[in-house]
Amino acid sequence: MWDEILVQIVKPVVWLKLALVLVVAYAIYRLGRLLIRALEPYANHRLLRGLKWLWLSAVVICTLAVATHAIYLPSAGVLFDLGQDIFNGLRNSSGQAFVIIALAVISWNLVGSISKRIVPDNDFNRRTVRIQTLKGVVESTLKVLIVVISLIGGLQTLGVNAAGLLAGVSVLGIAVGFGAQSLVKDLFTGFFILLEDQYGVGDVITVNTGQLSGTVEHLNLRVTALRALDGTVHLIPNGQINTVSVSSKDWSRVVATVDVTYNANINDALRVLQEVSQEIYEDPEWKSFFLAEPEIQGVTQLAPDGVTLRALFKVQPKSQYAIGREFNRRIKIAMDQSGIEIPFPQRSLNFGTAPLEIKLVRDTPQAQNKAAEAATDLKAQDRHNSPLEPVLTRDPEEGELNT
Repeated sequence: MWDEILVQIVKPVVWLKLALVLVVAYAIYRLGRLLIRALEPYANHRLLRGLKWLWLSAVVICTLAVATHAIYLPSAGVLFDLGQDIFNGLRNSSGQAFVIIALAVISWNLVGSISKRIVPDNDFNRRTVRIQTLKGVVESTLKVLIVVISLIGGLQTLGVNAAGLLAGVSVLGIAVGFGAQSLVKDLFTGFFILLEDQYGVGDVITVNTGQLSGTVEHLNLRVTALRALDGTVHLIPNGQINTVSVSSKDWSRVVATVDVTYNANINDALRVLQEVSQEIYEDPEWKSFFLAEPEIQGVTQLAPDGVTLRALFKVQPKSQYAIGREFNRRIKIAMDQSGIEIPFPQRSLNFGTAPLEIKLVRDTPQAQNKAAEAATDLKAQDRHNSPLEPVLTRDPEEGELNT
């Protein structure tokens, strides 16, 4: 027998046959394991263990038998005869259907396993967005192909002419295409969204000039799923997306503004704004988010209620929300410590034409002490250390939470 093996093993076609035998055997083994796993809620542990070993032994013996037939080793005796019987059985319609189901199941599981192993980096950048988006699209596309190919193969084993069937499906597809133009538009739009990397999973976008906003949670060729800040999921067909504003692509910007009263010293307020901006930029906890030094624009508006000062921070995408919140905290404390008043809404009260009695009361020493302590507390605030840990969750886009 060894002489026969040495003669056959040098033939390339024999290696191809052995590879096919191993693939089919592994597919059948995995299918059996799935069926045994489905019995776990209904059978005891010992029975399941025995079934696993029995199934493994049967697959190994049958694989050796089919391998001896594929190599053509008549001297193997019983194994060769068993392999010939198995091979003849697999050539029947039922045997071919069984092999097709087994290969489809293992292909389906293989695609899912590979997809789960592709884990993007924790850092948010265009590469991770691209990987996260294409992973889902490729996985769903491959699974659809597996189902289609398996159905065609199964119909072939039942004697159905696949060529004629495909021709009929093509004609039907053209007819359906005319009646489902919106679906075709969704698919084409989704294809170009993915091809051009317009946005991806994890991006913060606003669709159709502020109609809907949120974080892209799912994206495929047909639909885009947005998760709003309140947890609402918006499902948008890609064909209905006309304009998209992406707030997290490549880099972001914090528009840091603060208003002061007209009685305030503007130069002092600008110095406080520059000092706070530089503090955040040089803070080790926040410096890694900055892409450039802060830009102090100065006085940008003389509003009816106050004077608007503005600074710009160029930062990593999706970090603008946390940095903006930290700026608001620090600038409020810094303005209090510098004695610069931030304007607040004022209201006029009309008491009519009736006489109004006004009684003036002198503050007691206790009240004066409390006021002094409150002013001292405002100046004693620590603006460098926040009582809260930094949170990178985003803020709602304009109109996102409107009901």
